[in-house]
Amino acid sequence: MRRLLVGSIAVGALVLTALAGAVSASARADELAAVRAATARFHDFDAAAAAGYGLFYVCTDEAGQGAMGQHYVNGGLVGDAVLDPRAPEAIMYEPTPGGGQRLVGVEWVVFQQAWVDAGKTGTPSLFGRPLKLVPSPNRYGIPSFYQLHAWVWKPNPTGAYQDWNPRVSCRGNGD
Repeated sequence: MRRLLVGSIAVGALVLTALAGAVSASARADELAAVRAATARFHDFDAAAAAGYGLFYVCTDEAGQGAMGQHYVNGGLVGDAVLDPRAPEAIMYEPTPGGGQRLVGVEWVVFQQAWVDAGKTGTPSLFGRPLKLVPSPNRYGIPSFYQLHAWVWKPNPTGAYQDWNPRVSCRGNGD
């Protein structure tokens, strides 16, 4: 009887763990689905430009890790301490053959000083994930900022919120 009880408790714990994982994956899928819905119009590059997104820096890649792609930043969204999941400060495109671009992901950005000036403490977060601090000086030549990427349009085998996507390239050859 005691073995049956212990066995039942162990099975119950395993089931609860599996359910918690499924709920977590489902919540992530839901949050990313909302981001996809809000950014779907940016598959049309002209729509992104009309919404205020403009070229920023160069197509960003990192040897052995993949790329982030070409960033386009919305100047009206950067500079404040607001992080809206449906209004990312940056969208990322992958160059394609023939000079085209394919929407692959989004990025939320908040400048560290704007965060402090807004009276906020601690590290900003979205979807229960802390944004990563990129200190100054940095490759972009801008003040220290927090950032979080989401690969909502091109799956990333290393994770939906990782900086680099090994399936993204800056070469423009469609790989």
